[in-house]
Amino acid sequence: MPFRLLDAASPAETDQAERFLALVAEPLAATDRLFRERLASDVPFIHHCGEYIFDGGGKRMRPVLLLLCARLLEREGDEEVTYAAVVELIHTATLIHDDIIDHAELRRGRRTINELWGNNRTVLLGDWLYTSAMKMALSHGSVEVIDRLCEATLRMTEGELLTQQRLGAIDLTVDEYFEIVDRKTAQLFAAACSVPARRRPVRLDAIAPLERYGRALGVCFQLADDLLDFTASAASVGKPVLSDLKEGKLTLPLLLALPRLTPSERRKVETVLGDRSFERVAASEILELVRREGTLQEVEQRARALADEARVALALFPDSEARSALEFAPDFVLHRRS
Repeated sequence: MPFRLLDAASPAETDQAERFLALVAEPLAATDRLFRERLASDVPFIHHCGEYIFDGGGKRMRPVLLLLCARLLEREGDEEVTYAAVVELIHTATLIHDDIIDHAELRRGRRTINELWGNNRTVLLGDWLYTSAMKMALSHGSVEVIDRLCEATLRMTEGELLTQQRLGAIDLTVDEYFEIVDRKTAQLFAAACSVPARRRPVRLDAIAPLERYGRALGVCFQLADDLLDFTASAASVGKPVLSDLKEGKLTLPLLLALPRLTPSERRKVETVLGDRSFERVAASEILELVRREGTLQEVEQRARALADEARVALALFPDSEARSALEFAPDFVLHRRS
């Protein structure tokens, strides 16, 4: 299944997204083909899982951003297609490992690979994808690009380790939360956006602003994801609502609400964190606490501020269709439904 659009809040936004995606339609189709080719293997399990992964589709958001940034810098070619596929392979490997760690059963409305084939083989598949991604990146010999992609991969791994270290911790701080988000989510966004500026000849003037853009957009994306966990239906997001809390993870809407709750209300949150289930405390009770304290609106405001920050980072670049598309991306992230 080829890439699909993010679910937009309105038909007008979908039309606009379609128009901007058309700017990179050809290299994105090439990225999809390369991604599928790279999932092929003479090892039957890898080949079978590769087909399952590809058929599951995906937003391809990181490759789209990389290709739009390449167009922004007038650096469109085979090299950018390769790096776009590399970024998607890294992201896919991360999702596979995350699902194993979280004992997830669903992703994008389909059974996870670990649910279908078990953890032992699936963790090795994730390792294979990471290594395949880096081998592919080597094909163009850009040390600067490979170094940044390795850095992002290391930071994502560290972010997951920090998550596991603080799993179930009711005293997780907002600063800790944002440190984890920066590592787990924002780093790959930033790397993807800055890759076109890092390949030879290096565009030193463009690296920092594209990094800022990607990082702000990545954190905005995560805050939008946090909100969906509280506001979307299981059918639309392809996994159970409040799944983060059920996995022992505190996200920003609850982190902001916790200091305002009574001791008995905090114990309800602690109970879910400890039980990893909603057997003793209903999900509706947690949702009501967050709605009452208005923290969903506060998180949305923070996400909008990050969207503005991302757009400001593009001010250096001259007006173009690619810049307009990148300026539109934060709004689309804010309004996504899955």
